[in-house]
Amino acid sequence: MNIKNILFTTLIALSTLTFYSCKTKKLAAKPAPAPVAKPAPPAEEKKPEPVPEKETEPAPSDKPNFDLDNIQFEFNSFVLKTSSFAILDKAVAEMKKSPTTKFVLHGHSSAEGTPEYNMSLSVDRANSVKSYFVNAGLNGDNFTIVGHGEKEPISTNNNEEGRTLNRRTEIRVKN
Repeated sequence: MNIKNILFTTLIALSTLTFYSCKTKKLAAKPAPAPVAKPAPPAEEKKPEPVPEKETEPAPSDKPNFDLDNIQFEFNSFVLKTSSFAILDKAVAEMKKSPTTKFVLHGHSSAEGTPEYNMSLSVDRANSVKSYFVNAGLNGDNFTIVGHGEKEPISTNNNEEGRTLNRRTEIRVKN
């Protein structure tokens, strides 16, 4: 063999050894040192404050609030105004606090139709409110319907603003 071949063979052998030796080396990861737990500072002992004894009364928020606004309706209709839904939802929440309380739903109308028609419309409006309550899970037997027609306005019937206020149903606790 000539020197050239020997050098070439040696070079290839060394390259192969270097290549294989690099490939088989693996870096061993050192585990991170465990954190040293520091002892928590001693907690100051607080004595619980004495709770004054009270007579057993329900919390004020547990008592139902039946002071509710009037429910408003669209013109010549027993369709509830969207502004009335918040009032109705509040009424449902309050009524559920006292499920045995009885209510009277007083339906009213403005004076824009015949007295007979307005009476019928006022009853339909009160029934619309009752249906809302029953669909919300309240007992329908707790509601009495009374129609007043145009007989008991709370505002003038001489302008639209007043007539709008008269298209209503009032919720009252039954005595």
